[in-house]
Amino acid sequence: MFCYQCDQTTRSETGDGCATTKGVCGKDSTTSDLQDLLAYAIKGIAQYAKRARDLGKTDKKADEFILYGLFTTLTNVNFNANRFVELIHEAVEIRDRVKALYETAAKEQGQTIEELKGPASFIPASRQDDLLMQAQWGAILRDRDAVGDDIVGLRAMMLYGLKGTAAYAYHALVLGYEDDEVYAGIEKTLDFLSCDPTDANDLLAGNMEVGTVNLKVMEMLDAANTGNFGVQEPAQARITPVKGKAILVSGHDLKDLQELLEQTKDKGINIYTHGEMLPAHAYPKLRAYPHLVGNYGGAWQNQNEEFAAFPGSILMTSNCLIEPTGAYKQRIFTAGPVGWQGVRHLENHDFAPLIQIASAMPGFKEDTPEKSVTVGFGRHAVLGVADKVVDAVKSGAIKHFFLIGGCDGAAPGRNYYTELAEKTPDDSVILTLGCGKYRFHEQDFGNIGGIPRLLDIGQCNDTYSAIQIASTLADAFECEVNELPLSFMVSWFEQKAVAILLTLLSLGIRGIHLGPSLPAFITPSVLAILVDKFDLKGNGDPAEDLAAALKQAA
Repeated sequence: MFCYQCDQTTRSETGDGCATTKGVCGKDSTTSDLQDLLAYAIKGIAQYAKRARDLGKTDKKADEFILYGLFTTLTNVNFNANRFVELIHEAVEIRDRVKALYETAAKEQGQTIEELKGPASFIPASRQDDLLMQAQWGAILRDRDAVGDDIVGLRAMMLYGLKGTAAYAYHALVLGYEDDEVYAGIEKTLDFLSCDPTDANDLLAGNMEVGTVNLKVMEMLDAANTGNFGVQEPAQARITPVKGKAILVSGHDLKDLQELLEQTKDKGINIYTHGEMLPAHAYPKLRAYPHLVGNYGGAWQNQNEEFAAFPGSILMTSNCLIEPTGAYKQRIFTAGPVGWQGVRHLENHDFAPLIQIASAMPGFKEDTPEKSVTVGFGRHAVLGVADKVVDAVKSGAIKHFFLIGGCDGAAPGRNYYTELAEKTPDDSVILTLGCGKYRFHEQDFGNIGGIPRLLDIGQCNDTYSAIQIASTLADAFECEVNELPLSFMVSWFEQKAVAILLTLLSLGIRGIHLGPSLPAFITPSVLAILVDKFDLKGNGDPAEDLAAALKQAA
């Protein structure tokens, strides 16, 4: 195996990347290689889907499979090797169906049928051992000796960003929202990658296109969330337990949460959110369920300890799964793209087994003194008081905005964001999102003229809200976003964060601080280009970075 798609990747003097029998995330080499082969097979679907689309023909199930299939290959999503054997064969069946669709359309329209190579002609072996022999075709480093690390890294960044984009699009899809432009953009990118491009300028441009598609996807997901659950509103989310039986929901998928809330009405079971599910408490239609009682625990990397201590059953939706320990393996369930060998998987939102386990467990024996955090400062809430924010800036009451957020993780260096938030001056506002907020969101930062200094925008995909807030402020001051007293201090971890970074870069945002370490697939030469073009920065000392940001904006 070789994998360096996330911040967990092994770093060494001889090269960065997990290249052993088991990655730092817990993914074994078999699963890793099969994931690479699945991504390769999905490129084959896209090769024909793009050409069929160019002729006015589409296959909706194929479009949906591309989203789902790429999602399963994200970091900390699915670790079940057997599942990837199934998905690889399913991908090739779908590809052949789309191939027939394309060829029929070409004949009907008098077009010459292209003879496609590479992923388009991939024939999978039937047995897992033989599939592993074929995995070299989809390996990230397969032609590194011929093209060099820079080209391999640019291809990887493009694929990883696309994985994040597909994941966000899948979240929107399960809520009933999709867009042909998004499918077309994803297929175009996969088709481009299927040809093993070697031109650095073309690859840089392609990465920016991924960012543009991801912006469309985040806009679509924003519409899906607000359309299904209402516009986020500032609200208090309890973070201490309530007496009673309990179910914990982690991951990102709000649809799974809603379905579970429906199925547990009047059953005497309290529902708690965990990790990136915290923003659920800001949505009126979810908050309306009285048994959605609060949030338990913190960010994803603490789940082994927190899940072991939780006295109920656990549902893991979407990404951020860690290998379950024996302390809770028999009471954790997966849903959607998530999977782990030996962990029960629930299909079609049938949560009966999860509920049954919760009913049999003791739950919390007593109430814990109430403590809460404030959530719900999405773009609608912030822009609803935009005039007050603008006036505060004009009067000098607010001198700077810091976006401090993104992914959290266990690697050293992430206390940088805690120190950064704590050192921000009293005349500044902190916008935060993603699970990185758990580093400091319980602290009281006070307010400026009634405007809280800490504004929790929501999940990582709610970067869309941050972009809209910045754009509105820029319009109000008749300037560009880069001219605002606004600093982006972004913590990344996996491929959703890569997609967001590409979106910010595609919008021309400059001066982004990215950490705690830079992605291993960004080589020194590529970094030099990003520094020159976008002034991308790595993390330094929190106090020094803070001082530099304030000086630059002065």
